[in-house]
Amino acid sequence: MTQITEFGRMAAGGLVQRIMLRSEKMQVAVLTLGATLQSVRLDGVPYDLTVAAQSVTDATGAMCYHGSLIAPVVNRLTGATAQVGRQTAQFEKNFLGKHVLHSGLSGAQHQVWNIADVSDSALTLALHLPDGQGGFAGNRDVTARFTLNGARLQMDVTVTTDAATLWNVANHSYWNLDGSADYAGHSIQLAADHYLPTDNEFIPTGVIADVTGTDFDFRIQQSIAPQKPPLDNNFCLGRKQEPLREVLVLRGASGVTLRLSTTEAAVQLYDCRHDSFAAVAIEAQNWPDAPNKAGFPGIELGAGQSRTQTTAWHFSKA
Repeated sequence: MTQITEFGRMAAGGLVQRIMLRSEKMQVAVLTLGATLQSVRLDGVPYDLTVAAQSVTDATGAMCYHGSLIAPVVNRLTGATAQVGRQTAQFEKNFLGKHVLHSGLSGAQHQVWNIADVSDSALTLALHLPDGQGGFAGNRDVTARFTLNGARLQMDVTVTTDAATLWNVANHSYWNLDGSADYAGHSIQLAADHYLPTDNEFIPTGVIADVTGTDFDFRIQQSIAPQKPPLDNNFCLGRKQEPLREVLVLRGASGVTLRLSTTEAAVQLYDCRHDSFAAVAIEAQNWPDAPNKAGFPGIELGAGQSRTQTTAWHFSKA
């Protein structure tokens, strides 16, 4: 039987629910707040594989990005502005007082989603983003469907819009496969030939850099540890959506392995430096700040169009 419990209430009184999905190999919890992947437990492993909020206070505060679905645009937009069609859109300046980060305070990660459909192993959440919210155009209807099958979890995010808009979403989960204080001892393999260097404000410079000979060449499995190397970069898998394919393998010293598949053109890695390097964030997405960088693949969605993004996580233990 599907287990739906009260996780807590927002400051304004809105109810946040926690939905537990189960298979013969895993238990996964999702919050209606932010469509957040709040818990991932693999049978035979005595700890959670993801680091996420344990209260509404945390989920609306310091841990608002931990496991949530960032939308409509993940990462940063330079100067909190972008060209959309023939219009110049202005967004909330919530990063360093001059850029927008993760769509600002009205992003989908801050909203309570509705339960549209639920069963023991699948959940669909729905959210309406009204025209102009946060400066983003279009009435957008979004669904996020989580499907658990054995040791594999899949997330399908679908959006439709009635006006030209920007759309680049990502699940922002933080992973520690060892249940340890930080992610030292993990290793990563990532099928990216190029990455995006950033400036001192963590904005892509516009350079598309070859990983060869750098600390960011993960095409062969490499060990990672806090600051070895520092991670807050986008890794380029291609220039457009592709059929679902495996692009990344994260392994812990414990023998637990995560295999990530996505339809998207990039993966952002972030080392959780703000929280003692407790885990590594893996965000399947499109290229960040694309509207403001010549040569980056676009993220505009036209009026009447729809788009589906798929991300899947497969877990195993040696």
